[in-house]
Amino acid sequence: MPIKSLNGKTPSIPEDCYVAENATIVGEVSFGHSCSVWFNAVIRGDVNFITIGNKVNIQDGAIIHCTYQKHPTIIGNNVSIGHNAMVHGCVIHDNVLIGMGAIVMDNCIVESNSIIAAGAVITQNTVVEAGSIYAGVPAKKVKAIDQSDFAGEIERIANNYVMYSGWYKKEE
Repeated sequence: MPIKSLNGKTPSIPEDCYVAENATIVGEVSFGHSCSVWFNAVIRGDVNFITIGNKVNIQDGAIIHCTYQKHPTIIGNNVSIGHNAMVHGCVIHDNVLIGMGAIVMDNCIVESNSIIAAGAVITQNTVVEAGSIYAGVPAKKVKAIDQSDFAGEIERIANNYVMYSGWYKKEE
């Protein structure tokens, strides 16, 4: 599993986290507890820092990066970052689901209890309001979470990924 130090900065990964053997984590990256990083995910804290909270899952093929001398990436607790999503130089608050293939660009803020739909593009400098679902290209608010069928999905998915990572850690 490629976990690399760079310019004197080494990723900090608690023992209760699961990192797939072909995930790549570089530089100034710190994780909270009960996180998982899945196959072919790349987390590059090479040009700025990346802070990841507790119970965060970064699914297969996702890319987490930041912007040199401008924007670190800060991810809160209980966040799911879907397969092939890209999260770049932004702030993701607690209890957020970033759908498969979604892109969250520089200097965005995704407030708590929100869902970014699969394939959505959150353009630079956007603030996603708490408790909402954003979809489309460029993404716009499509509805409030409490008016959708997805209200319990954020917590369910985060909990499932803690369970899945337990299966893999048992095999190590």
